[in-house]
Amino acid sequence: MKEKTITFDRFIRYSIGIVITLLVLFLLKRLSNVLLPFFIAWLLAYFIHPLVCFFQFKLHFKSRVVSIIVSLLVVTLTLVGSLYLLVPPIIEETERFATLLQTYLQDGDPNHVIPKEISEVIAKTVDMEWIHQKLSSGSITGILKETLPDIWNFVAGSMGVVMNILSYFIILLYLVFILKDYEAISEGWQQLVPVKYRTHVIAITNDLKIGMNRYFRGQTAIALCVGILFSIGFLIIDFPVAIGLGLFIGLLNLVPYLQIAGLFPTVLLALLKSANTGENFWYVLLGAAVVFCIIQAFQDLFLTPHILGKAMHLNPAIILLSISIWGTLFGLIGLIIALPLTTLLLAYYKRYIVAPKKDKPVEEE
Repeated sequence: MKEKTITFDRFIRYSIGIVITLLVLFLLKRLSNVLLPFFIAWLLAYFIHPLVCFFQFKLHFKSRVVSIIVSLLVVTLTLVGSLYLLVPPIIEETERFATLLQTYLQDGDPNHVIPKEISEVIAKTVDMEWIHQKLSSGSITGILKETLPDIWNFVAGSMGVVMNILSYFIILLYLVFILKDYEAISEGWQQLVPVKYRTHVIAITNDLKIGMNRYFRGQTAIALCVGILFSIGFLIIDFPVAIGLGLFIGLLNLVPYLQIAGLFPTVLLALLKSANTGENFWYVLLGAAVVFCIIQAFQDLFLTPHILGKAMHLNPAIILLSISIWGTLFGLIGLIIALPLTTLLLAYYKRYIVAPKKDKPVEEE
């Protein structure tokens, strides 16, 4: 294999390429506020596009615009209906949590059910008097005005409201225009790739797109199931803020194994319930731990293999191994990209390493 010599012409071309790359990065940074609505709209279009295709090709809507409008209405009604069903019980549970917390701040632990070591840690690390003042200061609006003045001024200011409405309107316009020509836009970049590399780049990109689609849909389904199961489990053991905590843990589950972060609010709520009901703290915490263990086992043994394993065409052992490896290498980002990258690497291996060997004729001895 001949080594490429660095000529003056090649040096100039490389230098120009580097300068152009730096210029593009600089422009992206400077135009980030302008480009953000477009990227948000593109992300929304990515998720809504399958629904548009369903209405247009499966239900045979003649107009693409009608399919887009119906899809947006379905998404909007689904979100509004979900909020209508979920927000009232979450608000009720939040008020119950505030009552429990305020009772604990006023009366302490009269039943002495919280371990002494934990009570000492709370007394040293938490400013109970400040929390009590905030909870006693009045409405949620008053608390927001006192604790988050900058955010409150931004939201309450007329210019801020106008700019927010304008931003949402721009995102909606972007979303409609992107969905209208989604296929043309998503495939138009292919013409920018040099013909020499176009076939390979398109093949790898298609593999990555398929892997990402399967991963996000599978992981979203798992997160939804986990959130519902946690909510049911916490309701069964009469745990405070059961629905809100369960849905929060389900949301965390969009990143594999991030639901472990839900342990902190779970312990806090167990402390409050124990202090205000007189139940033994360890029994309350044990009930929550049983819910965690059962649902985690159900997720690992059933949900992940049957939903994500089949979607990604990966063995459950490969799924766990890839998550462990990529998570160790790149942390939180590694957990997110683990399965799509593993699928891409396997597809690349089969396409460019295994397939050429199979096609290569066997040499005669």
